[in-house]
Amino acid sequence: VQLQASGGGLVQAGGSLRLSCTASGRTFTYLSTGWFRQAPGKEREFVAAIRGNDGHPRYADAVKGRSTISRDKAKNMAYLRMNSLRPEDTAVYYCAVTPKNYNTGSYSREDIYDYWGKGTLVTVSS
Repeated sequence: VQLQASGGGLVQAGGSLRLSCTASGRTFTYLSTGWFRQAPGKEREFVAAIRGNDGHPRYADAVKGRSTISRDKAKNMAYLRMNSLRPEDTAVYYCAVTPKNYNTGSYSREDIYDYWGKGTLVTVSS
């Protein structure tokens, strides 16, 4: 499976972005998708995930209420809509997928994901 994240860019604080993650190659009936981010000088952290079999979402506290994760199964795509962006949201955003389903609490763990894409940079100016 090859993943491509896109949609990053420069946005002013308070603005919005929609990131996209496209999966190609081997197909699975369901793919759970996670979004992670890594800010300069910091560890990579979990942002949001959507479970493959039922679309149940999970969000990190840092983005909860400002973000929506969704997917288009037919297109093998997942999206992360982020609103009310803050300078601290500046990071490289990565998407990752797994064909397995887990309880929602597990989706913040990087080790459950089998495939990772290259990131897309989001820069939020103050």
